[in-house]
Amino acid sequence: MESRPPFPPFTQETAKLKVRMAEDAWNSRIPERVAMAYTHDSEWRNRSEFISGRSEIVLFLQRKWNKELDYRLIKDIWAFEGSKISVRFAYEWHDDSGQWYRSYGNENWMFSENGLMCRRIASINDLPISESSRMFHWKAGPRPLEHPGLEELHI
Repeated sequence: MESRPPFPPFTQETAKLKVRMAEDAWNSRIPERVAMAYTHDSEWRNRSEFISGRSEIVLFLQRKWNKELDYRLIKDIWAFEGSKISVRFAYEWHDDSGQWYRSYGNENWMFSENGLMCRRIASINDLPISESSRMFHWKAGPRPLEHPGLEELHI
């Protein structure tokens, strides 16, 4: 049986670790890697899209990162209880015309006992920004440990 520690019920420490692991995976922009953190039958609502299962997750993420170029994401824990974690996040990206955006949102996650996410509900808003307004400047990949989070950036 597949598993992905840490497992619920979460503590403050394990919930924060789960959030950072998710942030690092999404910043890899490797759809197959990201999808492995979800159950085979995981259910998503992402904006107005409803996604079911890993294969649909991979297809969704491929479309997403073909549109959202130079994607950089920061996630912060908002709350947790038992097998559920709530996060807030912001990410920056640009489209193929060069217009930059900062996307803000909240996610509600529910995990199975093996530590895989079985449900993800995301609400997201996009704000056009100038390139000079960007705050997320690290090289592609995980956010460096010394880079400030959303609280420190006042986002």
